[in-house]
Amino acid sequence: MNTTTSLTYQLRGVWELDRIGYGAMQLTGPGVWGDAPDRELAKRVLRTAVESGVNFIDTADSYGPHTNEVLIREALSSYYPNIVVATKGGLERTGPNQWPINGHPAHIRQAIDGSLQRLGKDEIQLWQLHRVDPNIPIEESLGPVADAVKAGKILQVGLSEVDIPTIERAEKVVPIVSVQNLYNLAERKWETVVDYTAERGIAFIPWYPLASGPDKLQKRIGALADKYEATPAQVALAWLLRRSPNILLIPGTKSLIHLQENLRAAKIPLSDDDFFSLSV
Repeated sequence: MNTTTSLTYQLRGVWELDRIGYGAMQLTGPGVWGDAPDRELAKRVLRTAVESGVNFIDTADSYGPHTNEVLIREALSSYYPNIVVATKGGLERTGPNQWPINGHPAHIRQAIDGSLQRLGKDEIQLWQLHRVDPNIPIEESLGPVADAVKAGKILQVGLSEVDIPTIERAEKVVPIVSVQNLYNLAERKWETVVDYTAERGIAFIPWYPLASGPDKLQKRIGALADKYEATPAQVALAWLLRRSPNILLIPGTKSLIHLQENLRAAKIPLSDDDFFSLSV
């Protein structure tokens, strides 16, 4: 495990990213369905994030669906030269909290073109396969992605919720620069993937980074929050930053106050003892 904290990460030598980015999923309706209830506030949150130093924004065509990408274009297109916008495809939406997987090449091709149009971009800087379709070989799902890279529609490619063998299969089709898996203080299923990606120079992007875990863990986090005059969420994010230098955080919020709290997590100097006490 990492014992020092750098606040930036070089994504395969192309961009130097601030390690606390912003995940835009919460800027939708209930169940990640429909547009942001307050679009002007949502735009303000996005702009405030970028004006506060965030240069990595994560979204997906399935958020809304589609409304999140449009919102990002409307709020941030003037900032595009200075930020990286990552999106995802490979899911369909049939209603609130419903996420059928569709890795069919025709759907993936349509998803890429749709994201380009909604984001108002000629090239997607980082496109991620949202989920691997168990009914379609990943090589087939990534075929249109590799074609899009060759055509200049996508610059770099990532995956989500994948194990090491799946990453290795995918890399035979197209280079993989990021993996976005569920990971936080309470959920450590993907420990080996964190270490594998670090060794390979692949970014690891934890989704749901703020889960607090069982009561015992909550008490430890709470005690450290008091010690550092921070919130439990800030301690959880600070631990992730220490966990591995390739971790890029994308905490999401629809609150301007919580946004600023999340960004301040980078300034919490977790001691070695405190870091390891949370790691066991």
